[in-house]
Amino acid sequence: MICVAGLGVSGTAVARVMAARGDKVVVLEGRDGERARATAAELAGLGVEVRFGEPARLPAGTTLVVATGWPPHHPLLVAAAEAGVEVIGEVELAWRLRPAGAAPWLALTGTNGKTTVVRMLTSMLTAAGRAALAVGNVGTPIVEAVTGPAEVLAVELSSFQLHRSPSLAPHTAAVLNLAPDHLDWHGSMEEYARVKGEIFTRAGTVVHNADDEWSARLAAPYGGIPGTRAVSFTLEVPRPGQIGVVDDLLVDRAFVDDPVRNAEELASFADVRPFAPHNVANALAAAAMARSYGVPAAAVRQGLLDFVPDPHRMARVARIGEVDYVDDSKATNPHAAAASLAAYPSIVWIAGGQLKGADVDELVRRAAPRLRGAVLLGVDRERIRQALARHAENVPVVEVVGQDTGVMDRVVTEAARLATPGDTVLLAPAGASLDMFPNYGARGKAFARAVVEGLGGSRHDAGDA
Repeated sequence: MICVAGLGVSGTAVARVMAARGDKVVVLEGRDGERARATAAELAGLGVEVRFGEPARLPAGTTLVVATGWPPHHPLLVAAAEAGVEVIGEVELAWRLRPAGAAPWLALTGTNGKTTVVRMLTSMLTAAGRAALAVGNVGTPIVEAVTGPAEVLAVELSSFQLHRSPSLAPHTAAVLNLAPDHLDWHGSMEEYARVKGEIFTRAGTVVHNADDEWSARLAAPYGGIPGTRAVSFTLEVPRPGQIGVVDDLLVDRAFVDDPVRNAEELASFADVRPFAPHNVANALAAAAMARSYGVPAAAVRQGLLDFVPDPHRMARVARIGEVDYVDDSKATNPHAAAASLAAYPSIVWIAGGQLKGADVDELVRRAAPRLRGAVLLGVDRERIRQALARHAENVPVVEVVGQDTGVMDRVVTEAARLATPGDTVLLAPAGASLDMFPNYGARGKAFARAVVEGLGGSRHDAGDA
């Protein structure tokens, strides 16, 4: 019998797939609620039993546990391993279920930029005429896609998904960047990095970010391994074996016949939307992975032109009184917020939420010269206020108290009061949203609604938000 730990998107997909294969499946879910009950009723029709409440022991007869989102220190998972019951993740299960001749995986991970890069990569593959599908943390469960018609899978993997994936061997693997995140789940930065680095272990091509210390460190052991190709991307002029930037061009010196003497233009800054240094890095990472799969330069550029950014990623909501209002609610950790803050010269910063154990001092120190004001909300706003007091003492700070979602209306009003012509009011929270909102998308929508309805911004300007 298979025990599935968790009734989220991945856990539900695992239960469906394994039940369809004829396995007896029991799902354990600690949280109860209307949506979970509806999912349980749907699975019951497939013969899957769902047990709610904190489990005291494994279901009798369990031969395999598939953990989806549960932390590695969960007592039930520890007990299962100690009892000799194998515990794997959804990614490992999907890898094992691949049929003969299955689509290769171009897999990537990192702290920030994963969804943007996987969608850029999919767009490049599609422009090259490949039947590509974006799967994994981007939304479509991998376990449902491995037996489908796709020719190649662009796979976004979180650290949660990479945990317990001992046989994963992608065609190409990339680590985009690494910064403290989910430390409450992993226990330390070193363990978080170790899990991320597992993506490289059996990859055919290893792609790393030459400008990111952790990414470069994780890739270093693979530079001289026979049968493994190691390449990197950089915002600097590329050396042989790299994809980088020359003036305003994205240039390949890795996947050309003679990288020492030759280079090939892939795209220009004008092809990257929205334009910001971190998004150029995203485009370079996607290009490196696409090129590893034989995508021609013209398709790299066309893929960037066809790419439509997801909502809540540096989306301009409106311009009111010569002040831009930008929704980057997806900036759910300090590393992501730093990239967003670096893109604008004069900012009224809206920040706060769940910091998940991450430190914000370095973020605030670097952003301080750009800050004209800050409006703080959410459960960890005090930690951000203290960092501002240490590193940006002359920046006016407003704290908006309350945990209800209506707080965002007051936040936007206070931000508008602090802003002057030429400023950008930037929602880049540096924290997760679950203290106040169902997800970062709901937080971004609340911000956009407050701007449009509360300040009189034009819905035409709201774009993706």
